[in-house]
Amino acid sequence: MARCQTTNTHAAGYLLTQTRNNEKGKPTITYMNEKSSAAPLKSLDEWEEDVLRRYPDPDSIAKEKTVDEYRNYDAPVRDTVKEFYRLNHTYQTFDFVQQKRKEFLSFSKAQMTVWDAFDFLNGLVDDSDPDTDLSQLQHLLQTSEAIRADGHPDWMVLTGLMHDMGKVLCLFGEPQWAVVGDTFPVGCAYSEKVVYPEFFQQNPDYANPTFSTQLGVYEKGCGLRKVTMSWGHDEYVYQMLKDYIPEEGLYMLRYHSFYAWHREGAYDYLLDDHDGDMLKWVQLFNPYDLYSKNPTPPNWNELKPYYESLVKKYLPAELKF
Repeated sequence: MARCQTTNTHAAGYLLTQTRNNEKGKPTITYMNEKSSAAPLKSLDEWEEDVLRRYPDPDSIAKEKTVDEYRNYDAPVRDTVKEFYRLNHTYQTFDFVQQKRKEFLSFSKAQMTVWDAFDFLNGLVDDSDPDTDLSQLQHLLQTSEAIRADGHPDWMVLTGLMHDMGKVLCLFGEPQWAVVGDTFPVGCAYSEKVVYPEFFQQNPDYANPTFSTQLGVYEKGCGLRKVTMSWGHDEYVYQMLKDYIPEEGLYMLRYHSFYAWHREGAYDYLLDDHDGDMLKWVQLFNPYDLYSKNPTPPNWNELKPYYESLVKKYLPAELKF
């Protein structure tokens, strides 16, 4: 295992810690807010592991544990996740999201093939974390292969393969709380169904006379397509692929982390009929996202011809980031 070198610089109010792998020369980036502690998650996978604890697969729950025990938020193992959500809920304001949309949705950071992008994304692997031995591509292949095994359309297989591509935001210098985490609408009152809702009280929008009302800047029944969501990898990958994947797949990409909606039924006053039609597709995708991970890596050499053909069918030779 290659040793890592770490350099520190200051940027945008954060102390940036850039770790470069000597063997591959790819940067992995974490952030320390100068006003708080170091980046709370050891890896981005830690957020997904917490989602699994909140929404465990009934078929895989150990017999000696109950669902309530899985959802014990007072357990010490959740301390880092709790700090992550404190930062997320404090700083994800309406203005912050508008700023990030302007910064990243011009897609002027880079241009590369899908396979080069996966190679780039693999820079997120944390060699010090024993729970993240598989590369990002292998994690995504497990999702897409589970979808493929159940006989779903090939566009849904591609959606499974690409759904976490937006995590490259972390490699472009974004802090963890602006890349992953449960998403939620900004510009209106926060729902109690969002995880750790108490932390929203520290958000400047919480007391804003407009943003603190139920509808905020929106109209009743306006539809999620007119609602601005908290910033992260979901919106980024949706915007990246919106011209290439069917509508059902786009909803999977854009809202797969919006658990307050597709798992808890919140924000019904913002929904329109189209959202109702699309909900079943997001719910169909969710188990493949959560429950397909296992420690056995897919055989990429065997799968490569199929996925190269699939990507070529739907996507351009290069994607803009």
